[in-house]
Amino acid sequence: MSGFWRVLHKFCAATVITALCMVWSDNAFAGRITGLRIGQGIGSVRIVFDADSKFDYKVFTLSSPNRLVIDTQGVDVAPSVSSNRDDNIFVKNVRVGSAGVNGVRIVFDLQKPVLIKKAFMLAPQSNFNWRFAIDLEAASERDFMAKIGNSHAVTSNDYNSADVSRNDDPVVASKPAARSGKRKIIVIDAGHGGVDPGAIGYSGTYEKNITLSMAKELKEMLDKKGKYTVYLTRSRDVFIPLRERVKISRSHDADLFISVHADSARNRKAVGLSVYTLSETASDKEAAALAEKENKADIVAGLNFAEHSKEVSDILLNLAQRETNNSSAEFATLLSRQMSKVAKTVSNTHRFAGFAVLKAPDVPSVLLELGYLSNPTEERQLRQKSYRRKLGEAAVKAIDQYFQNPKH
Repeated sequence: MSGFWRVLHKFCAATVITALCMVWSDNAFAGRITGLRIGQGIGSVRIVFDADSKFDYKVFTLSSPNRLVIDTQGVDVAPSVSSNRDDNIFVKNVRVGSAGVNGVRIVFDLQKPVLIKKAFMLAPQSNFNWRFAIDLEAASERDFMAKIGNSHAVTSNDYNSADVSRNDDPVVASKPAARSGKRKIIVIDAGHGGVDPGAIGYSGTYEKNITLSMAKELKEMLDKKGKYTVYLTRSRDVFIPLRERVKISRSHDADLFISVHADSARNRKAVGLSVYTLSETASDKEAAALAEKENKADIVAGLNFAEHSKEVSDILLNLAQRETNNSSAEFATLLSRQMSKVAKTVSNTHRFAGFAVLKAPDVPSVLLELGYLSNPTEERQLRQKSYRRKLGEAAVKAIDQYFQNPKH
């Protein structure tokens, strides 16, 4: 090759490389999908992608094999997304590939036929960045086949995130604004009240009176710390439906919700304090029976709140509270540990049950059973302010420890 052609060859090669770099720069991804969470509800599943920017999307289903397809524009996908293994009965085997220029396709193989109920973006809130949520619901094979393909796709033009209400928050809902450096908000719920006395103790003590005294005393102790804002769901002897208590905690944008109760049992020798967090599958038969008994409080006074507003129904169906449940469990562990230092506790102190009062999707929540009013000794102790103060001091220590974690 002559010197002229050699120079020309180098010039052309450099020009091609420069052009390719320019094309790559123009087509570089503007953001990234950083995580994936999948939560299963009753006959439904919610898929949530975490991202560092807003992006365009198209969501549709295909058959042979049945699969859910998400085509995105402007974002790439972190490797951890394709390795997600959240247990559910609807989707599996996440795969990631390309979708045209500057596009990424995410595919879920389906274990059961589904319909796309909705898909929407949520703008950054609190400690969360952008989130993209897809709601699926169980369907017959016939209905599934009637909705496959691009013609039935849900796209970013179909929903405006500003139109999505707070109750459409994904797997774990978020608070409207960060409160960095401000007081943490705690809601204390005194169980039962009014026409609902709760458990009745060995000598006739009403649970509703014990829980109200404990709630007021714990509020007073936390107020003295000077770093918490504390609200009570009730400050007097009134009846409040269980799900209204959930609404109260959410209306205050609570960082922590503590529902205070006292137990009873046919066996008067039963003793011990326990701490519960939410689970639709109770940790044992005793926990399941207790949850069923407590949840019936909503039908006293002739009122049945089983059929409630869509807002609360959505909350009750949103059982995939991954991060909220994790935070609840973290606090329950701390609370159990501190309580065991000052009171008798049941074995496996941290237990799980489907308490309606714990179902706020965006508020870490625990239910504290102070002990058994049916036991003469524990009933006598719980009537003593000095004993309740010991329990309160232990609770305050657990609360302080919980909020020392920067993520709370």
